[in-house]
Amino acid sequence: MVTLEAVLIEDEQAVREAIAQTLELGGFTVHACDSVEQAQPWLSAGFAGVIVTDVRLPGRSGLELLTHIVTMDPDLPVIVVTGHGDVSMAVDAMRAGAYDFIEKPFAAERLMETAHRAQEKRSLIIENRRLKAAWAAHPDMPSLIGQSSAIERVRTMIRSVGPSMVDILINGQTGSGKEVVARQLHLASGRSGPFVAINCGALPETVFESEIFGHEAGAFTSAQKRRIGKLEYAKGGTVFLDEIESMPLALQVKLLRVLQERKLERLGGNEAIAIDCRIIAASKANLLQMSAQGSFREDLYYRIGVVSIDLPRLNERREDIPLLLAHFIQGAAIRYQRPLPQWTLAQMAQWQTRDWPGNVRELRNFADRLVLGVAEGVADLASQGDVIGAVPLPQQMDIYERMLIAEMLNISNGNVAIAADRLGLPKKTLYDKIKKYQLAVGKT
Repeated sequence: MVTLEAVLIEDEQAVREAIAQTLELGGFTVHACDSVEQAQPWLSAGFAGVIVTDVRLPGRSGLELLTHIVTMDPDLPVIVVTGHGDVSMAVDAMRAGAYDFIEKPFAAERLMETAHRAQEKRSLIIENRRLKAAWAAHPDMPSLIGQSSAIERVRTMIRSVGPSMVDILINGQTGSGKEVVARQLHLASGRSGPFVAINCGALPETVFESEIFGHEAGAFTSAQKRRIGKLEYAKGGTVFLDEIESMPLALQVKLLRVLQERKLERLGGNEAIAIDCRIIAASKANLLQMSAQGSFREDLYYRIGVVSIDLPRLNERREDIPLLLAHFIQGAAIRYQRPLPQWTLAQMAQWQTRDWPGNVRELRNFADRLVLGVAEGVADLASQGDVIGAVPLPQQMDIYERMLIAEMLNISNGNVAIAADRLGLPKKTLYDKIKKYQLAVGKT
C-alpha cells in the first residue's frame, strides 16, 4: 500500500486549513505550514511524499522553494498553487520544474487528483532508489520487487518468520521467485553462515546422499578422502532445497531423521555430527497431493511445512510488471553495455495483459531481449509518437492509473467498495476516476 504524505505551505490560515482537510480526506498525512521556513524539517531529498505550496509567501517564495527543491532532488514533486491572474508565474513554475500548478479558486477534486498522481510517481521513484541501494549493498542478493498487495503479504511473512529458526516451505510455480524469497529469508535471519542452494531435481540419485550428508574416505570406490556435505558445510547459515518434490523417497527418510535430530552421519561413517543450519525447501508441486499418492512422504511434508509461503504468479500481480521490467532492463543494460531501450504506452499495456507462464523469470529474459534489440513485437520505436518520455507525464500517469483501477475492478468482480478498499481510496474518489476513465463496474 502506497503511503500518502504531503507538506502544505500556505500563509492564509483559512485556505491552509481547507486544503489540509481536502488532502486528509484523500488519505494524506499533512504537515501544514505557514512558511517555507516552518516546513524546513520535511524538505529533504529523502522525503517520500509531495509538496503543495502557494507562490506568494512571507519570507522565501514558492518559486524560490521550487528552485531549491529541483536542485536538491528534481524527482520530488512540487505542486504550485497560484492566484487568479498569475498564469505567467505558473508557466515559469512549470519551466522551473514544478510537477503541476493549480490556479485559485480550484475544486477539491482537482487538487486531490493531482496530489494522488504526484504521490504515485514519488512512490515509484523511492522504491527504485531503495532497490538500487539494496543492489549496491548486496549485489548477489536479488530484490523482492513490487508494490502489489500479493507481494506485500510475502514481505510481511519474511519480516515475521525470517529472524526465527523455523524451517520453511516455499510454494510457487517455476520462475515465480522461490530462490529470491529464500535468500531474503536468509538475509532476514541475521545468520552469519553461508546460503547453500541445492537443486534436488538436478542431482543424480547416485551422488545425492554424498552431496547432502557427506562421506568418509573409502565409503565407496571413488571416495579417496573425506567430503563435508552441504548440510554440514552450511554451519550457521541456510540450506535451500529447491524442487524438493524430486528428492528420492529413500533420501526423504534420511532427511526427515536429520531434521528431527539435527544430527547426521556421513556416508560410510558412524559418528553423529551436530548440524547448525536452517532448512528452506521449495516446491512447484502440491506436496500434500503427492503425499496422498505416495510419491512424497507425508511426515516430511509436515516437518518442512511448519511455515509455508505461497508465491503469487506474475499474472496475479500485473501491477508490478512496469517496476519489475524497469529493474530488469536496468540490470541488463549494465551487463550488456547497451543503452536503455524505450517502449510505447500501448506496448506496456499489452505486456501487462500477457499470461507470462514462466512468471518473473520469463519477464527477466524478455527484458534481456529488449535490451539486446531482439524482443518480439518491438518495432522501430523512434518513429512512433507515443514513446515513453515523449508523452507528458500526467498522461502517462493517467494511463497507468487506469490500468491499475481496471485490474483491481476485475479482481474485485466489479465491486467498487471492495476495489476502493484495496486501492486505499475513498469510494467517491474511485467513482470519479471510474467515470473519468469510462470503466465498467458491477456491484457497489
